[in-house]
Amino acid sequence: MAATIDNSNAVQAAKKKHLGIPEAVFVEDVDSFMKQPGNETADAALRKLDEQYQKYKYMELNLSQKKLRLKNQIPQITQTLEILRHMQKKKANVMLEYDIDEAQALLEKNLSTASRNLETLEEDLDFLRDQFTTTEVNMARVYNWDVKRRSRENIKSAESKS
Repeated sequence: MAATIDNSNAVQAAKKKHLGIPEAVFVEDVDSFMKQPGNETADAALRKLDEQYQKYKYMELNLSQKKLRLKNQIPQITQTLEILRHMQKKKANVMLEYDIDEAQALLEKNLSTASRNLETLEEDLDFLRDQFTTTEVNMARVYNWDVKRRSRENIKSAESKS
């Protein structure tokens, strides 16, 4: 029982971690999947899967842009921190918007937050890549299911004509 609770907590934590990115469910049984509402034809099911795939692509674009911004922001914060530390060593008497200790604390907090956000974005992008793969496999499975179904129908119609 404890293992089940721990496992469900881990699953909930993983879902919270990738909040906003819906998980692609692997289609284990294509026959059952095709009986679900909205999957009347293979084309309809493939359209739905392709729509899901395009949404993942859009999310990837947004996350990649955020990642790029953070990758540019982190060196800027680091450089500003280095300048501030240099000023502290030289006991520079410069007019600043913040006092030097406050500025340093704020910059260190911003650097920590940016680094943490970058790490989270990397994890979200990895999760998103897994969703791409699952969706692509689902599309291939539905397509192959339809090819086999049409092949069986062609064989049956050829036998009935004979």
